Amino acid sequence: MPESAILRAGRLGVAELFLARARAHPAAPALIAEGRTLSYAALAARVERLAAGLAARGVARGDRIAILSENRGEYVETMLAAARIGAILACQNWRLAAPELAHCLRLVAPVLTIVSPRHQAALAALDPPPGGDVLVLGDGYEALIDAAPAHPPPVAFDPEDGMLILYTSGTTGLPKGALISQRAELARLAAFRLDLGIGPADGFCAWAPMFHMASADHLLAALMSGGPVIVVDGMQPGAIAAAAARFPLGWLVLMPGAIAPVIAELTARPIRPIGIRAIGAMADLVPGHELAEITRLLAAPYLNSFGATETGLPPASAALIPPGTVPLSLSKQQSALCDLRLLDQDGAEVADGATGEMAIRGPTVFSGYWDAAETNRRDFADGYFRMGDLFRRNPDGTYDFVDRAKYMIKSGGENIYPAEIERVLLADPRVAEAVVVRRRDPRWGEIPCAFVVRRDPALTEADIEALCRGSLAGYKRPREVRFVAMDQLPRSTTGKIQRHALEDTR
Repeated sequence: MPESAILRAGRLGVAELFLARARAHPAAPALIAEGRTLSYAALAARVERLAAGLAARGVARGDRIAILSENRGEYVETMLAAARIGAILACQNWRLAAPELAHCLRLVAPVLTIVSPRHQAALAALDPPPGGDVLVLGDGYEALIDAAPAHPPPVAFDPEDGMLILYTSGTTGLPKGALISQRAELARLAAFRLDLGIGPADGFCAWAPMFHMASADHLLAALMSGGPVIVVDGMQPGAIAAAAARFPLGWLVLMPGAIAPVIAELTARPIRPIGIRAIGAMADLVPGHELAEITRLLAAPYLNSFGATETGLPPASAALIPPGTVPLSLSKQQSALCDLRLLDQDGAEVADGATGEMAIRGPTVFSGYWDAAETNRRDFADGYFRMGDLFRRNPDGTYDFVDRAKYMIKSGGENIYPAEIERVLLADPRVAEAVVVRRRDPRWGEIPCAFVVRRDPALTEADIEALCRGSLAGYKRPREVRFVAMDQLPRSTTGKIQRHALEDTR
């Protein structure tokens, strides 16, 4: 038997697993969006025709399709159709300011950009335009599906083929594109279920933006397993509560900033959840009383998670906090399907109790940053992905988060690097120096705070806000601006500004 045939027998993709579920349970609900429910059979038929239509437009294996849209059913269809023909879907963050969005599109050079009517004007206003064709969701999208053959042409497939590009904040001031393979998505499905006990019929409520791994990974996992996906257009506490009352949910994503509104909804209009395996994320950034209250109201444990766009729920998301509990410890448990090391600055493993950078190896890990060879050489040294997060390993095998080696702000589930904001501030001739640090916040977990040394004494906080509004997404703009003298910025003996010292400044 030819070796290629043997290799093909071991390959299976995301869309193929979804289509297998459609054949096994054609009448089961697959996608609930915009007041419409599609069965697995109906969704599969639309995905197949969309894939065929995209192929007919010239989209080939390895080509990038960009999508700029709010959460809607067509977003899910496009994910699956792109996977079906081996294309890579680059999921654009509609929260970004125009220069950031233009950078993200130029980075991936899409042959086609799919945009919703809501964001069509923002796309058209970009200078320069992204290049490639544009398809607007609505009549043109439906016409493409209606005119397409029932099935796409056969495509050579490899599990290492890229499937998604999700963007992460950049340490140097611009977003990076994390390439996630079909292999990684299959492995993330497995880790998700091994750690949390998610069953085949458990659904997923996709309210977080689909350009975020918290929705992308887990809606795909549900559809590969046979569960329903309930699409919600952003944080709508009533819709989220209704989903929990109607469907069994595997993991109900609730990030810092989203928990208080859901608590208010459940307090005003109590529901009886069908069944939730785990709720929440990033317990370190949630006030203890909020964590206890939301778990009590939903009768489900809180996920004491530590994952990343680049790794999925691993490396350390296997611990659950019981309902109604204010935890005394937030030590993390290692996730399934990964090998972890804690490394010192020279790349040597540290002993238990010592601080080291988390490095991970396993099938959930992404395939590197798009068009970033130097960054990939640095971050994938010795065959492990170095996460830039510092931990200590305890004698019982759990891990305690210490800090971020790459200074980062986590605000309401979004990652913000100070360099993104500092780049904008320092480009203005009225600013002599600018430093951004994180501040604890009861709603968002952390928020950015800017310390600015003025070259022009007339510069005001309103000027800073206007400066950032033109170049940065809203969640990245400093929530607090403090004007200081140059000698008030604490520096190390080598002249580097000490951000941690500024964090303690009140």
